[in-house]
Amino acid sequence: MMLLYDETCFECSKLITQKYSTSFSLGIKAFDKHFHYPIYAIYGFVRYADEIVDTFHDKDKLQLLTDFKLKTFESIASKISLNPVLHSFQHVVNKYQIDHYLITAFLGSMEMDLEKTSYDETSYKEYIYGSAEAIGLMCLRVFCNGDNGQYEKLKEQAKSLGAAFQKINFLRDIKSDFEERGRTYFPNVNFINFSEQDKISIQQDILRDFEEGKKGIQNLPGGCRAGVYIAYVYYLELYKKVMLTSAKEISNKRIRVSDKKKVWLLAQALVRNKLNII
Repeated sequence: MMLLYDETCFECSKLITQKYSTSFSLGIKAFDKHFHYPIYAIYGFVRYADEIVDTFHDKDKLQLLTDFKLKTFESIASKISLNPVLHSFQHVVNKYQIDHYLITAFLGSMEMDLEKTSYDETSYKEYIYGSAEAIGLMCLRVFCNGDNGQYEKLKEQAKSLGAAFQKINFLRDIKSDFEERGRTYFPNVNFINFSEQDKISIQQDILRDFEEGKKGIQNLPGGCRAGVYIAYVYYLELYKKVMLTSAKEISNKRIRVSDKKKVWLLAQALVRNKLNII
């Protein structure tokens, strides 16, 4: 019956992923089947931690996050949890030997969102590491499946790719982050006077991360490469749309890719991956 409980918990994480992210769900479907549950489990975990910070405004967020962190490490140590999200996550952490400092770094970034509304260069890099790069490294542990040499070889490029994705999110959500949450992530950038030069500087930084991250995709194991490449193509499309949008427009609306365009990008990415022309 334990197998049934495990499967039920993983299915909960799968449902969370599908409800919260159409794009991420499409990418996971391109993975070999044995990668599905582990990546759903990681997404479910980070999604729920993020919900504590961004959604539960009438609750004691710090206490909720503190409890979530405590229960996370308790479940990893005991290898069980009655919380389906934490149970599936601990299963993946223990099976793939995900470094605990990655989990601590991620939860640390979530806590920063409760305390900080603006970032300098140091705190910005710390936040990017915990909120994006650490998640990429958790996934890389799964993809490498115990091959430490491969993990070390791809680690820096995985961090760059995660950073590129997060910075694109920051740029397209710059209006809502400021108006709804009072946050400005980019250091030395004033949202009220967000300029074309600010935008260009951020774009150049993101492009460097994209270029480095792409090198890593080309060297990923075949069973996960297509899924990661789909995410890369989707975020690159977002990047292109941002490039064609003025700083003033970005300050007033959220940039998105239509569902029809996402399907086209998915098909295109699958073909390019199959032909090995990434």
